[in-house]
Amino acid sequence: MLNLLRFREMADYSAAPELMPLSPISGAEAFQRYIQHTLPFLRQSGGDIIFLGAADSWLIGPQDERWDCAMLVRQSSTAAFLAFANNEACMQGIGHRTAALEDSRLLPITQRDALM
Repeated sequence: MLNLLRFREMADYSAAPELMPLSPISGAEAFQRYIQHTLPFLRQSGGDIIFLGAADSWLIGPQDERWDCAMLVRQSSTAAFLAFANNEACMQGIGHRTAALEDSRLLPITQRDALM
């Protein structure tokens, strides 16, 4: 899955006050907390983060659209992803993601050996 992420300047924990840190943090820092919480569950389900990197301006695309980060997540199957996404213990950290992100896109992709 290709994730495009736009972080809030400052994390907004209004939807998950129980996760709010003692002092304000950036959206990027809140997203790092989300990754630290969920990565063990992702790996347990057969998935992993295979790329995480800073995004830059589009070479081809809307010039008024910006993304701060691109993340590529590998999962063994749709069923494994759904099990991960519905894991109650894993979802206890979803508030970090909500606090972190101003906007995001998630594009499921499937590896192919050759072009059609």
